[in-house]
Amino acid sequence: FFLFPLLNLLSQRCGDAQAVPVQHPAMRTSAEGGSASMACRLTKEDTVHWYKQLPGEPPKRILYVSGKKPTFDDGTDEKKYQVRKHASEPHYSLTIDYVTQRDAGTYYCAYWYFEHITALDSSVGNLVFGTGTKLIVSNKGNSKPENSEILQTKHKDQLLYVCLIENFYPEVIRVQWVDGADKEVTKNVVKGDVWKSTNDKYSVSTWLTLPVNMTNKNYFCKYDHESQENFKLPIQALWTHSLKGTGKAPS
Repeated sequence: FFLFPLLNLLSQRCGDAQAVPVQHPAMRTSAEGGSASMACRLTKEDTVHWYKQLPGEPPKRILYVSGKKPTFDDGTDEKKYQVRKHASEPHYSLTIDYVTQRDAGTYYCAYWYFEHITALDSSVGNLVFGTGTKLIVSNKGNSKPENSEILQTKHKDQLLYVCLIENFYPEVIRVQWVDGADKEVTKNVVKGDVWKSTNDKYSVSTWLTLPVNMTNKNYFCKYDHESQENFKLPIQALWTHSLKGTGKAPS
């Protein structure tokens, strides 16, 4: 009997759906002594919290911004961080100055999302984290992929497309299959792990399987890397050969 009142309470929640903050770039490389900046985009203005996470540890807040001036958490070096907000848009940025190896990690922006339960006349909240920006501290700089191509093979009534991206640095990269409207395709997609290839560089591959009768639609392998953003490889005209990427394909 308890289940039905609970479902009724949940159904009376109201408020805008929570949106994950979009952070850019996915990865940033900085030399020691330099500066590293990253951006966070929300759908509306809010108090923004910035967290730093080290491997194997929970995120730790370093500051939050409500208004023009940041409030720093205990132990945070106030001289190291700068925060800014766009004049008219809910876009925020964090800059880390005097970068050292201790600053390496993944940085997240976050905000509190509250839902009101009308039957209880109370609110419940949860912290919504952004997509994250990984900061790598290295004097090597970055290098774009030496090769990116799509290979295909046919098996019965299906086509398998393999997007291969080779020899890039650093290792953080976002790869996805998208359609002609730039919407991510997740069905029949297998994403491989990044592996170390040669000369301390990295490679990655991902697979897309399509029925033969769907090959008349436009699909692309899209990747974002610090050295190259929104790079797209099309799968059209792949019936007789693999296509190597030389630039952003028209959509």
